[in-house]
Amino acid sequence: QVQLVESGGGLVQAGGSLRLSCAASGRTFSFYAVGWFRQAPGKEREFVAAISWNGGSAYYADAVKGRFTISRDNAKNTVYLQMNSLKPDDTAVYYCAADGVGWPKPLFGSWGQGTQVTVSS
Repeated sequence: QVQLVESGGGLVQAGGSLRLSCAASGRTFSFYAVGWFRQAPGKEREFVAAISWNGGSAYYADAVKGRFTISRDNAKNTVYLQMNSLKPDDTAVYYCAADGVGWPKPLFGSWGQGTQVTVSS
């Protein structure tokens, strides 16, 4: 398993942008898919986006398609989530996940602690 630390969350107005980062430690990061999930208050954790081991393929939830972009830098053991045109419904704790197996909906073996994103109207 890898250890994951998210950063970049915060408070932003509707229509604004944030970029989340997730730094990984461990040798397996670059071999597997990685992804982002989110959990809003009172709701279950939901899938946001995933990217294949080499960055060649990406998959998004319908709710974020066209607004969010996932990317990775295997040389830095880091995955990013660029979030544009943010809406209040995007408010949630965002979690990074790694060691993903299967495509396009990987099952992930490692999880970060989460970073809060709050979008004000």
